[in-house]
Amino acid sequence: MLTKIKLVLFLFSALTLFPGVLFAEMKIGFVNLVKLIEEAPQGEAATKKIEAEFSPRDNAIRKKQEKVQKLEADIKKNALVMKASELSKREAEITKLKRSLKREAEEFREDYNVRRNEELKVLQKVVREAINDVGKQSKFDLILAEGVLYTSDKANITELVLKMLRSK
Repeated sequence: MLTKIKLVLFLFSALTLFPGVLFAEMKIGFVNLVKLIEEAPQGEAATKKIEAEFSPRDNAIRKKQEKVQKLEADIKKNALVMKASELSKREAEITKLKRSLKREAEEFREDYNVRRNEELKVLQKVVREAINDVGKQSKFDLILAEGVLYTSDKANITELVLKMLRSK
């Protein structure tokens, strides 16, 4: 954080003191990190991997939800002809299933989010390496990502980095 502040202060002072000298030979680029992460084939592969990993649990939760809905529909339909003891027994079963379902769904979300964050961290590293590679190969002096209010198409190298990511 402190180095970013120092860089900004340096660039600001350099621009005000020596506006033409400093940037006369600098090559500056910009990347849209959100677009890179969303469109990188590595991101799509990670998403498919996570979906395959979690789909059995997701399907099990959906089946439990359907079972609860069927039991509730059955009670609603047959409540008038059921004995009170049978009705309370089925309601207790539904309550127990709902608690279990809620717990499983929360665990599923937590596990899914942890796993997604792991894959996102790997993807961010791959994207960062691709940006560095493009920067070195194309001899950029500075590549910016966040906090940029405007960039021309000439400075936007997002597609160039995406091309590199697609070739990996």
